[in-house]
Amino acid sequence: MNTQSLSGKVALIQGGSRGIGAAIVKRLAAEGAAVAFTYVSSAAKSEELQNSITATGGKALAIKADSADADAIRHAVDATVEAFGRLDILVNNAGVLAMAPLDEFKLEDFDQTLAINVRSVFIATQAAARHMGEGGRVINIGSTNADRMPFAGGAPYAMSKSALVGLTKGLARDLGPRGITVNNVQPGPVDTDMNPADSEFASSLMSLMAIGRYGNVDEIASFVAYLAGPEAGYITGASLTIDGGFGA
Repeated sequence: MNTQSLSGKVALIQGGSRGIGAAIVKRLAAEGAAVAFTYVSSAAKSEELQNSITATGGKALAIKADSADADAIRHAVDATVEAFGRLDILVNNAGVLAMAPLDEFKLEDFDQTLAINVRSVFIATQAAARHMGEGGRVINIGSTNADRMPFAGGAPYAMSKSALVGLTKGLARDLGPRGITVNNVQPGPVDTDMNPADSEFASSLMSLMAIGRYGNVDEIASFVAYLAGPEAGYITGASLTIDGGFGA
């Protein structure tokens, strides 16, 4: 008996070479999905991740694609379908965090924040939805900062993650009649190489949380796997926060 909930499914993870994205790639592969994932500069890590999955009998494909480039995003979708024959699950995990005092924030950083954190989600979903049928899943990775930004300098980032809330609701309406769900996962502080739990900054964040620790990437990946699976078919248009009480 096959107990893998995603056996026979194909997933594309936008931004999957490291951190939360890599954990999602591994978890969906463990659940039986063939996984494609994009990266920009982490070629060695991406190849290692791909090989770790194929070495155990799974199917994986690393695709170099800049999420600020619309054509590259569309190519990643097409390459996934060409390699695996279909596309059932899209996880939009690519993101950038630029912070600076308001009077020093560069317009190019503002534009890049919108391009990667919001525009890429729309482009990828538009392209992927053309290949999805009943039971398709779109899962966006947002942030608890959509609801709470407790320090200065992060207004554009908070704005971009708030935009995902509205985008998720609208896409859920667009795709619901086709049996495709669209949801938004909003992690709080998570221990990654970009935001380590043992940093001085982490200590200040943990003081704001009901559960005084950082989350780990597997906690986020397990929830994404649930939303990607058959038991989550009645959940759509939702923004679901996993933040240790950061926003409580």
